[in-house]
Amino acid sequence: MKEHAEPITCVAKPARVGFYARFLDWIGRQIFQMGVLVGFLALCVFFTLTSPYFLSFDNMMNVARQISMIGIIAVGMTFVIIAAGIDLSVGSVVGLAGCITAGLLRDGIPMPVAILTGLSFGLISGIANGFLVTKGGLPPFIATLASMSVWRGLALTYTQGYAIFGLPKGFGFIGRSYMGPVPTPVVIMFVVFAIGYYVLNHTAFGRYVYAVGGNIQAAKLSGVHVDRTLLAVYGLSGFFSGLSGIILASRLMSGQGAAGTGYELDAIASCALGGISLMGGEGNLVGTIIGAFIIGVLANGMTLLNVSSFYQMMVKGLVIMLAVFVDLKLKARREKK
Repeated sequence: MKEHAEPITCVAKPARVGFYARFLDWIGRQIFQMGVLVGFLALCVFFTLTSPYFLSFDNMMNVARQISMIGIIAVGMTFVIIAAGIDLSVGSVVGLAGCITAGLLRDGIPMPVAILTGLSFGLISGIANGFLVTKGGLPPFIATLASMSVWRGLALTYTQGYAIFGLPKGFGFIGRSYMGPVPTPVVIMFVVFAIGYYVLNHTAFGRYVYAVGGNIQAAKLSGVHVDRTLLAVYGLSGFFSGLSGIILASRLMSGQGAAGTGYELDAIASCALGGISLMGGEGNLVGTIIGAFIIGVLANGMTLLNVSSFYQMMVKGLVIMLAVFVDLKLKARREKK
């Protein structure tokens, strides 16, 4: 009697499904970024038609100068968000670094020493945030929310609530001078952007940042030193915030404890608008710079149209909500695949 074996059916999963899913997601993100760029150009056209002053060279340079400080902070914020973190303390670090630098200059400390000290405080504040997250086990939101109050309190305590004046004239070069027709802060911003872009896209550290943000457990199993990577990204965020604080103090020729208030919102909005996933693991610095310019053009254009600063805050909040909504939709579509 011949035995009849039941046929064995084998459903093979296509080996390249993962590739196609990633490719389609990449296409979706490119379309999103192109949409952001088109939106930026549309904003420029709208404000050009509604205000005769918007497209003037002087106003464009003013917009670029205002964007520069937010753009520098947003570069550091990009590293943090791609690593699935957040840094709410950047605005407070701007104020603290600027006040420390201004105070040392007022007391006669040589300018290079004062600037390096301010940058060091920015770096230390960022590393402290990293320790709270990695060693303290605090969620990034809570850790940096707490440190935001601590750094702001230190800045106000250091200044006793008064602005620090009497700074040497040479200090104004950083925030007030021009390199040709371009303001020096704008040149600094693009140098920071170029360095950040190279590190994020062409170094092992950049790959580690994406790996940690994409899947922290997989990163650990792959041999990535997660804690060290997180300490580095928070350190970068603090350092760039300190640099922005020094530029702001130079532009104002004073150190003010309240300087940088609200900068964290603008930096996060720049990242979100530029397609940086707030869930971590995705995005690039090109999008961040586009997002920073959108924030700057929005603020400048609404100011030229005499829109109340209260409404401007509402618009920024709505912009963040829209960007996060799009990001969540893209993520949900990706998970379905």
